[in-house]
Amino acid sequence: MIFTVVGLLLIYFLHRVNYTLFSRIATLLFLASIPLLLYTLFFGAKINDGSRWIKLPIINLTIQTSDFAKLALFMYISKMLSKKQEVIKDFRKGFLPVVTPVLIICALIMPANLSNALLTGATALLLMFIGRISFKHIFLTIFLAAIPVSFIIAVAMLTYEGKVREDISKPVVAEKMKSVGRFGTWVKRVQDFIYAADAETPYQVQQAKMAISNGSLFFGLGPGNSRQRNFLPQAYNDFIYSIIIEEYGLLGGAILMFIYLVFLFRCISIFRRCPYAFGAFLALGLSFTLVIQAIANMAVNVNIVPVTGVTLPLVSMGGSSFLFTCAAIGIILSVARNVEQSEGKLAAAVSPAGTNLSSPQNTKA
Repeated sequence: MIFTVVGLLLIYFLHRVNYTLFSRIATLLFLASIPLLLYTLFFGAKINDGSRWIKLPIINLTIQTSDFAKLALFMYISKMLSKKQEVIKDFRKGFLPVVTPVLIICALIMPANLSNALLTGATALLLMFIGRISFKHIFLTIFLAAIPVSFIIAVAMLTYEGKVREDISKPVVAEKMKSVGRFGTWVKRVQDFIYAADAETPYQVQQAKMAISNGSLFFGLGPGNSRQRNFLPQAYNDFIYSIIIEEYGLLGGAILMFIYLVFLFRCISIFRRCPYAFGAFLALGLSFTLVIQAIANMAVNVNIVPVTGVTLPLVSMGGSSFLFTCAAIGIILSVARNVEQSEGKLAAAVSPAGTNLSSPQNTKA
């Protein structure tokens, strides 16, 4: 309840701020996010074998610095896209200044959270495509990003040994790779997904499927009546969507997905109406990152993609991630508020009949 109240206050405060302020502080926030990610990578608090958090003294609150970094990144690339429109097709003057910060942030997030880095990069590429970056430059970036992903898949296929669940620890090469950060975890999750029919289904996936099967087409087991939440790991954050389907049925799950899509539609409307490029790109970039993250979480819960540590925005239990999501929504509303004010001023300059009050005829009258 405290986080909800603070989050709502944060939304209200940020929506009252003129969004042009975020353009002025975007570079500072981006530069601050780099040492924060580096500190988290080497000295961060480890939870579930991942060093993704830093613990604040006194209040003892853990903050996932990647959330701050994503917010700062999309402010910064929105600023760069708006400033580089005249040379946006040029590789050196237009493309490199935009893609370089994306590569830096994704590279720093990747060792602790590969899925988060991939989603951030994909969202940034989508925003760059809308920002008129040359498609051949975007395709080049996708090709380079596909190399490490293909390597992980190749290692997963080469080291898989039938139904032996501990197969990654047996080959010497795989054992050495496993000791490098979370590489072994990535390979294991890919193996569980590719060879789902042959290998033993991971426990989380089993329990998530059971939760979904418990829910009916319409109403499910009812609010608070989930049975699998007592057995499903991360039932309140990473796998909350399967619990929602269990309690509210497929209809409840579809309604939740529809709400995210309505949110995206409204943000696209803001993008189309915003008279200034920075505000348009900022609203669209922040909305993309929230909705794409939500879709990724839902896909994991219904076993369309391998298991990842992606949460469901505004729904999964969390403190700092919830506040950063509220901050993103507040910034989007700040852009929307400015758009409405601009449209109001334009409407005030036009008579009810559609005649411009500043025209020579009306001035003479």
